[in-house]
Amino acid sequence: MPAALAALVTVAPAASASAPAAQPCAPLHSATADYRAGDTVSHHGRNWSAKWWTRGENPGAGSAWADRGACTGGVSDFVIGEEEFDAIFPDRDPFYTYQGLIDALHAYPRFANVGTPQTRAREAAAFLTHADFESVGLKYVKEINEANYWRKCDDTQPFGCPAGREAYYGRGPIMFSWNFNYKAAGDALGLDLLNDPWLVERDPSVAWATALWYWNTQNGPGTMTSHDAMVGGAGFGETIRSLNGALECDGGNPASVAARVERYERITGIVGVAPGAGLTC
Repeated sequence: MPAALAALVTVAPAASASAPAAQPCAPLHSATADYRAGDTVSHHGRNWSAKWWTRGENPGAGSAWADRGACTGGVSDFVIGEEEFDAIFPDRDPFYTYQGLIDALHAYPRFANVGTPQTRAREAAAFLTHADFESVGLKYVKEINEANYWRKCDDTQPFGCPAGREAYYGRGPIMFSWNFNYKAAGDALGLDLLNDPWLVERDPSVAWATALWYWNTQNGPGTMTSHDAMVGGAGFGETIRSLNGALECDGGNPASVAARVERYERITGIVGVAPGAGLTC
């Protein structure tokens, strides 16, 4: 579990982690096409309409597109395809579905959706690297050491632990834990995770959304979010700092840093993109 998840956090509002599909998908967005106001496209399993003339701006990456909701019958255009996802996690628990990840993307539409195709691919690869590391290849849906479950309830919080002292153990791709994180992420995602933390282990899209919440909104012990690190060019090493800070970086645990970098290089190889600079911290 990232040490940063054991610190109080400040969140920005985000969309709900899941919403029912209600319309057929429009044609896929093209980065090279010209779109006029009112034109509709699909992107990441949702329909979007152009607010004004636009070209080259991915829906969700800026202000030119209005989200029209989930759609059905389309083709995923996420920067990492399902075959690549399967290759990255060949022995994962069946709970971790590719579709669950796609369904969670609209909560943070700028994730792996900003910058050049190489920048977008590196960010997605970096995110999946940490998921691979924290949940051992996505083999674990929840923390296996039940003796530590009770430790994840911080009694100093005014909202307490209404689901029980042992309810806030690690779950999902980054072993998301602690009552204050369930409260903050739930508020951001429009879900009552404080009272129903088990939703993270019941719904794959919610599990992925909690990981995306941390990635896109939390600095942790670092100086920037992992999203900003990858989009701004700081590199993969700064995402390690945002997760575990001095526990791994600046000589804290060089073997762990090396293991993460090795996994990142493997995953970028599968995706077909160079890993870029700034690999270590």
